[in-house]
Amino acid sequence: MVDISVLVAGGVLLVGVLILLALHSRRRDIVATAESAVTTGSTPVIRTGEPDSAATLAATESVGDAMIDAGFSGVTVRRALEDIARVNGLPSSQVLVFPTALLVSARGEGQHRTGAITSGERRLVLAQVDELQRTVDAARKGVLDPESTVRRIREIRAMTPPYGPMLRVVGYVVLCGALAALLGSSWTGVALSAGLGVVVGAALLVGERLPSGYGALLTVGMAFLVALVVFLLLRAGFGPGILAALIAPLVVLLPGVLLTTAALELSTGQMISGAGRLAAGGWQLVLLAAGIVTAGAIAGVPDFDFTENPDALGPVAPWIAVAVFGVGIAVHQCVPRRSILWMLLVLFMAYAAQVIGAAFLGGVLSAFVGALVVVPVTALVAQQPRGPAALVSFMPSFWLLVPGALGLVGMTDLLHGDTSGLNSIVATLSTMVAISLGVLAGSVVSNRMERPAL
Repeated sequence: MVDISVLVAGGVLLVGVLILLALHSRRRDIVATAESAVTTGSTPVIRTGEPDSAATLAATESVGDAMIDAGFSGVTVRRALEDIARVNGLPSSQVLVFPTALLVSARGEGQHRTGAITSGERRLVLAQVDELQRTVDAARKGVLDPESTVRRIREIRAMTPPYGPMLRVVGYVVLCGALAALLGSSWTGVALSAGLGVVVGAALLVGERLPSGYGALLTVGMAFLVALVVFLLLRAGFGPGILAALIAPLVVLLPGVLLTTAALELSTGQMISGAGRLAAGGWQLVLLAAGIVTAGAIAGVPDFDFTENPDALGPVAPWIAVAVFGVGIAVHQCVPRRSILWMLLVLFMAYAAQVIGAAFLGGVLSAFVGALVVVPVTALVAQQPRGPAALVSFMPSFWLLVPGALGLVGMTDLLHGDTSGLNSIVATLSTMVAISLGVLAGSVVSNRMERPAL
């Protein structure tokens, strides 16, 4: 007998496909999308005599720095900067992209300027990423000249988030509760996740204003606080239904996107960048696990058993939670208001694909199916007049899949000397490979539409 969740997932995918087909005639190319952006407009490149290598170098440095801050992969950044240099008359330019640095050599006939900058120190919210993608598209198609490109990037960095700090904390509380429901929590676990989300959400906003050197301490501190509360409540007699509260409040800190980007870069020959991201993602997992281990040393570590939960909310709750999660992540990560419905469509299709993949192929391969579906869907959505940039809708859908959760639990077991943690780590690495392969396969479609998800 087919599970009701699989039938619902099939229906959701069918509805999503029908919506995209019905709106297919409204799609626009990237030039039209770029010209409609709030901060972009149109100041086309005008060919007059020799190309201006200094202005082009400044534009490529500004764009590359912003794209690295936004979280684009090295190969996507390099292609964009090479296109910008080519459209400005410097087709021989070369670009080297690293997670924290950028080297650009603007080259043409009789022109040669080289620049190097540090980057990756300031993250952009998704509203800024949306405008950045349109500015990049405009610059690489010649809709914006170099001087205008630099000015637009400066305006994007100065953008005020569409939601204030209090609303962003509320959004984080909502997404924590929804994610707990998706992880099979009880109502008590949902409430606990939401309560812990208040503290973690506020700490994340404070962390945005602190120097990057404090990030490690903040990560360990939040993991310690969340784990300590959960462990103490478990020892007080609360059932396994609250175990999801160990993961849900820490979802934004899980390095799933970072590890997947690393795998993508390694698979495309970007060895230095990929290895750097892989090390950073592994270190982030160690920091989270260190906080949990410290809390466990104080409160005692209960048995991590996610399989026995008689208080789970039922098969319909996860689908409601997807919508609630979408609203919460949209507010916390500052998704443009005009793009929220599109983002919800991507979230539902991603979760539906994962449910179907898990039913027929198992847990690890469900990650491949989810990534395979979500990447072209984000590209199709990005073609719509009010659709967000592909990365804007891809990031929330990735957080929905929680790819780093197994790694967090497995690393904690390993630090305690439990060899069963190795199985969780192997499963996590397999999940990362599956997601990366799904993104690579889906990128065949999205890259042809010039809408990269990473």
